[in-house]
Amino acid sequence: MTTTATATVSERPKPKFDDEETSGRKLCLICSKGSLDMAYPGLILANAALGEGIETHLFFTFWGFEIINKKTMDQLQFSPVGNPATHMPTAVSGLPGMQAMATRMMRQQIAALDVPPVPEFLDLITAAGGHLWACRMSADMNKLTQDDLYEGVEAIISASDFMELSAGAQTLFI
Repeated sequence: MTTTATATVSERPKPKFDDEETSGRKLCLICSKGSLDMAYPGLILANAALGEGIETHLFFTFWGFEIINKKTMDQLQFSPVGNPATHMPTAVSGLPGMQAMATRMMRQQIAALDVPPVPEFLDLITAAGGHLWACRMSADMNKLTQDDLYEGVEAIISASDFMELSAGAQTLFI
């Protein structure tokens, strides 16, 4: 027989957020997916880090380019097909019109939480001092230039440049 100890809320350790702990910290987020549901984790984490005074860099690669591409950034979709979290059978989620309905519902839920749409969120991140970078190989593959990207993207950089930039950072791949 095993027993499990459960700590009360008051006994659980609480994070400390003072200037000493955040100064010198750096967060690098690699945003590799361009669907509506995968755009927000990186944007929310970046915004939270910036709010805590943490130097923050977002590196957009592969399908993550959809988030910073001027033509697509405001039209990201959510696909329920193959997503077990939707609790919807694949046969139903794959029906015509389901992606549009799921996207509309997700946009409504996001808006109800006062979370801004992707382009506005990027504005907030850059205004708070966040750095946006685009992957050179992904830009070349998609035949995109700096002019095709959200104006807050500082540069299109190589993987080697990103390695240099992210030295010593906490790095998260999304």
